[in-house]
Amino acid sequence: MSKSPPSAGAGAEAPVPLGDVPQPLRAQWQTLLAGTEVCLPQRELLDRLKEGRPLRVKIGCDPTAPDLHLGHAVPLMKLRQFQEFGHQVVFIIGDWTARIGDPSGKSETRPPLSEEQVEANAKTYFEQVGKILDVERTEIVRNSDWLGCLSSQEMVQLMAKYTVARMLEREDFKQRFRAGAPIRIHEFLYPLAQGYDSVAVKADVELGGTDQTFNLLVAREIQRECGMRPQAILTMPILEGLDGVNKMSKSLGNYVGISESPREMFGKLMSISDGMMYRYFELCLGTPREECDRLRAAVGSGAEHPRSLKARMAREIVARYHSIAAAQDASDEFDRMFREKQAPDQVELATLDTGGKGQALADLLVTAGLAPSKGEARRLAAQGGVTLNGDRVEDAKTLIRPGEYLVKVGKRRFLQIRLE
Repeated sequence: MSKSPPSAGAGAEAPVPLGDVPQPLRAQWQTLLAGTEVCLPQRELLDRLKEGRPLRVKIGCDPTAPDLHLGHAVPLMKLRQFQEFGHQVVFIIGDWTARIGDPSGKSETRPPLSEEQVEANAKTYFEQVGKILDVERTEIVRNSDWLGCLSSQEMVQLMAKYTVARMLEREDFKQRFRAGAPIRIHEFLYPLAQGYDSVAVKADVELGGTDQTFNLLVAREIQRECGMRPQAILTMPILEGLDGVNKMSKSLGNYVGISESPREMFGKLMSISDGMMYRYFELCLGTPREECDRLRAAVGSGAEHPRSLKARMAREIVARYHSIAAAQDASDEFDRMFREKQAPDQVELATLDTGGKGQALADLLVTAGLAPSKGEARRLAAQGGVTLNGDRVEDAKTLIRPGEYLVKVGKRRFLQIRLE
């Protein structure tokens, strides 16, 4: 069940006793609250469910990168549950707010994205949300449709609905203010704009990660200021990325995209720590916490091997976004590559023209996109992470003469390179 709400402008509220929930709503109530961090206010959400109408349940996602990842999928799976109970899901592509950039958890101002970057990323979201939501029953809208139409006077009126003092209660703003770090005025606009989204779509409920709690609470205040009944909010846990420390993020490179190939997804998932896999069982697959505890105990007693369990987790996640057959194929390929030390059966071919002179290994890796820089190429080679046709090459200055080579970098990256 959900935990107590945070103190920042929220107030405290005791959970609704199950006995106060009408019998016909109990299964829905327990399902919708299961796995959430905060439901605020519970009593208001229950009152709306009692009305017996489809609630308008909102989530927003800024297209700051082209890939939706498993971290995004956590609240989206909760939205799917709302759909299955007959509620109306509204998925907002934040093409206007993306050009501000939500500074949540950031220690400095985020660089703005161009309109072209945002549009290119937004186009990918339509197909991706369909991997989780029933798109035929989902309103998919862009917040530029209403925020882009506000006049300067209307924008000032929106800003007048909140105070600087309240804005500085937000933890990241508070820390930066105390440290004397810059806070640009436009950053204050982001929570207000997200709040206005809730006004525009007439949201009854909004979902987000725990890092969005402040913004969701601001939306309640903006709705109230606009004469509307404030939305209830549900926050979901933040999924840690592949590093097991930071939240899953495209910018940190620790993510698993829901549109990545089955083999890429499977390989990434097998790289997480044994201890982290229970978190992925719970948040990515909806496995009840009690079952996760049982699995942990089985590994601890030796009744279950951690690698076999992790492979099961990876297969089930891949199957969810692709198919059972694709997941099994990815699992078999992983075993072939790592247990039998074989290359995958399909490797991309790249042809590079060196004018017949060949190329130093470091230059070759950068040119082929296997290393982001010569410095990284030298590090990979020195650590024994580069092989050509199965032979390790540790000197990044080694001249690679014209010919065809199967290049392996790290544990999972293969490329067939033809040097001409």
